[in-house]
Amino acid sequence: MRDFLFSGGRREEPGEILIVLLFFSTTTHHGEKLIEVADTVHRNRATHLEELNREEPETNISHILFGIASSANTWTDRTQLNRIWWDPNATRGFVWLDEPLAHSESTRSSPPIRVSEDTSRFKYSCSFGNRSAIRIARIVLESFRLGIDDVRWFVMGDDDTVFFKDNLVFVLSKYDHNQMVYVGGISECVEQVAYHSYTMGFGGGGFAISYPLAKELVRVLDGCIDRYHDLYGSDDRIGSCLTEIGIRVTVEPGFHQLVFQTEMDIRGSAYGLLAAHPMAPLVTVHHLHNVEPLLPNQSREESVRTLYASYKRDPARALQQSMCYDLQRKWSVSVSWGYTVQIYTRLMTAKELWTAMRTYRTIRKKTKGPFTFNTREVANIGQCEREVRYFVSGDVEERGKETVSYYRRINGSEIGGCGGVEKVLPRMVIVVAAKMDHKEWKKV
Repeated sequence: MRDFLFSGGRREEPGEILIVLLFFSTTTHHGEKLIEVADTVHRNRATHLEELNREEPETNISHILFGIASSANTWTDRTQLNRIWWDPNATRGFVWLDEPLAHSESTRSSPPIRVSEDTSRFKYSCSFGNRSAIRIARIVLESFRLGIDDVRWFVMGDDDTVFFKDNLVFVLSKYDHNQMVYVGGISECVEQVAYHSYTMGFGGGGFAISYPLAKELVRVLDGCIDRYHDLYGSDDRIGSCLTEIGIRVTVEPGFHQLVFQTEMDIRGSAYGLLAAHPMAPLVTVHHLHNVEPLLPNQSREESVRTLYASYKRDPARALQQSMCYDLQRKWSVSVSWGYTVQIYTRLMTAKELWTAMRTYRTIRKKTKGPFTFNTREVANIGQCEREVRYFVSGDVEERGKETVSYYRRINGSEIGGCGGVEKVLPRMVIVVAAKMDHKEWKKV
């Protein structure tokens, strides 16, 4: 599979509109003004099972039971965020609180509420943690014991985790739910992973446990929790207990923990990572209350709603990166579909464009890394070498098998005094893209 990006449509007047066409092809075309750069293809490290039980229907959202960790103190503030992704007509699951709410707030538009069992009998000796980790670790156990029919996967997350459901279903459908499978993501910060584990799914980014594995985990979990009383979090405990069973996490790069320290003198915070998303379906984002809004001039919640609205138009393509060059102007253009477009008024290599800008710091030491992916410095780049950012604006249009998305330049994303370049930069970029089928990911 090759993903090519073209600029075309019509020759725009200076400072007006740039039109970008995005489609799939298996041949290479060389234009006079543009050089197409094919997306690199990364081998998926997950285990692909060729022989599935053909008598069973394909995995769908009804086969997933969500367990959302929250508390009576935080749920009121997080309800609206959960309503963005929760579908009362399709999703199943519960938000688990430490105690009943003072005032009932459960509605069909958000997950139904349950109160966790008392966990005071368990040991907890981590001096810098919170014993709520025990209660949260047992959500998978309490969810399993509800005995809900036709559950293939137990998916855990926090009350500030946003799930991109269609992509989650696709990712889980790659695995045999009749086997013991543990799927999730690790932290973006090496210091976090080194302290906790490379073999566990980080809880805030979400993780999934197949029914057979949950059945085995439930059998040993309470005793295991006491054995690991010195660990910090709930995901530490789940990961350690699953290691005793002999199962380690299968990492899917679309699960995002987003444990970053905001660097206030650089715009965007998580922007650099999301503008150069891994070549994998976007499954979750987390910790959105700790980072700057994903879109400028919007609140955190509003920016998530805008991003989610784009995602729903073409789930498989959300945040997928493509790029092209305009040799006449010596421009480099990068598109993160449904989120942002970057125009550089200089020619950059594909390797540079595919490397995430470091617009964040590590959470513990507040340093510039290392991270579990490659990054490039942006803080010390001269004004004329910086990218000009365009952000998705309004609703993405659907036109048959294509989408049309609009990206506007924001105030402050200028390169004034750079030889008049700012006068010829378009105010808007229009991206016309063929809809992407999830089956395309099976070729990766």
